[in-house]
Amino acid sequence: MKKLKIKKGDTVYVNAGNDKGKTGKVLSVLKDEDRVIVEGINLVSKHTKPNSKQPQGGIIKQEAGIHISNVNLLDPSSTAAKPVPTRVGYKFEDGKKIRVAKKSGQEIK
Repeated sequence: MKKLKIKKGDTVYVNAGNDKGKTGKVLSVLKDEDRVIVEGINLVSKHTKPNSKQPQGGIIKQEAGIHISNVNLLDPSSTAAKPVPTRVGYKFEDGKKIRVAKKSGQEIK
């Protein structure tokens, strides 16, 4: 089983692709495909038939997966004005394994 260092709910920085430099919250992680779906990133147009939710049908915009190697976790100590991407490390405290940011050493919640 693969061990991915990014989890649902994390705030990530996109470091490659059309949305390079943007940040967003991880909506889901697709472990089998090594991809994450990030809020507002990699939007694609999907053609839908009329149904009960959308009686008109039409074209809707939705997020598509982005490869996990193209995103970095944001350091918890960084500000919104200047996001700082970081790598993830692990540390054991009181017998529990916790994620820590490599740049600042702060715990990632």
